[in-house]
Amino acid sequence: MTLTAVAYSELYVADRRKAVAHLVDGHGFGEVALAGPETGAPDGMSTALRRDGVTLVVTQPLGDSGEGARYVDRHGDSIGDIAFLSTDVEQDHARAVAGGATSLTAPAPSRAPGQAGAPFGAVSGFGDLRHTLVSETGLTAGHLPPDREWTLLRAADESRATDLVRSGDVPALDHIAVCLEAGTLRDTVTFYERAFDIPYYSSEYIEVGSQAMDSIVVRNATGGITFTFIEPDPDRAPGQIDQFLTAHAGAGVQHLAFHVDDIIGTVRKLSERDVAFLHTPATYYDMLEGRVAGMGDRIADLRETSVLVDRDEWGYLLQIFARSPYPRGTLFYEYIQRNGARGFGSSNIKALYEAVERAREASSR
Repeated sequence: MTLTAVAYSELYVADRRKAVAHLVDGHGFGEVALAGPETGAPDGMSTALRRDGVTLVVTQPLGDSGEGARYVDRHGDSIGDIAFLSTDVEQDHARAVAGGATSLTAPAPSRAPGQAGAPFGAVSGFGDLRHTLVSETGLTAGHLPPDREWTLLRAADESRATDLVRSGDVPALDHIAVCLEAGTLRDTVTFYERAFDIPYYSSEYIEVGSQAMDSIVVRNATGGITFTFIEPDPDRAPGQIDQFLTAHAGAGVQHLAFHVDDIIGTVRKLSERDVAFLHTPATYYDMLEGRVAGMGDRIADLRETSVLVDRDEWGYLLQIFARSPYPRGTLFYEYIQRNGARGFGSSNIKALYEAVERAREASSR
């Protein structure tokens, strides 16, 4: 298998301008390309956004009968395509289909700028999500969806976010968290290993009060593709995973995690730009030094910014979760800074679970 990394994630929305404004004005992404009827894409208007190593595509379907419109009607604002970079699209497409994926687009010449007709294809993933396979050949214009033509924006127009602290840049997509229906976790993991050569990496069973969930992380050989798959335990009380599955009408992407080099600086700057983060109770920090040694001189900054901490045998990581800006409250974003830490331990996943639980409980009061 020759899949190397995530090329882009495509977000289907009911209001493209509003979604783009949140990502640009709030999270510091820059607009790099446009597609729509004027570029030969009659079914939707798309804006490609980039921030360092991460590309997001925001698409608003036009009309109410197309595939994109049906996706938004069923799932709300949601990630509908996670594209993979491939060094051999034909081979990867064939393997995916042999491994149980449905072919959605047979290998065909790319229409994206700078790809010189390099092949692309598309296959089914979990739920209703698709995986476009993007050739690494000729990527002179960056990672843009190859099934449509694009108008590239001038460098002067690429970003309205020039005041963002550069030390907080997003060099890569750290991982993608996915909520699955109960009872489908292990079959999904087997499917991703067989169809995409993205094998099992680690697993956890997490209990929070009367609720519980199973989680399995899969990661490819390069580390450029990492999924955290989560399913609720149906024998325990319903919780945030069940709520997501109901609101989203099935399996889907719960969050994208952006890797940063300076999470404290990033959170402060994004907060100034009106990005809302989940609040962490003060009692969490009262107990932090006893749980994660060596944080004493940083606790004040962590408390101020509500950043969470986890440690494994290789080091520690810092993380925080932004509130969902979307109507159904399903998709949100995480920021993560790794200081040697490699894994996804139970403390890490439990911190996410409890953070979302706090937001869910607060919204129901």
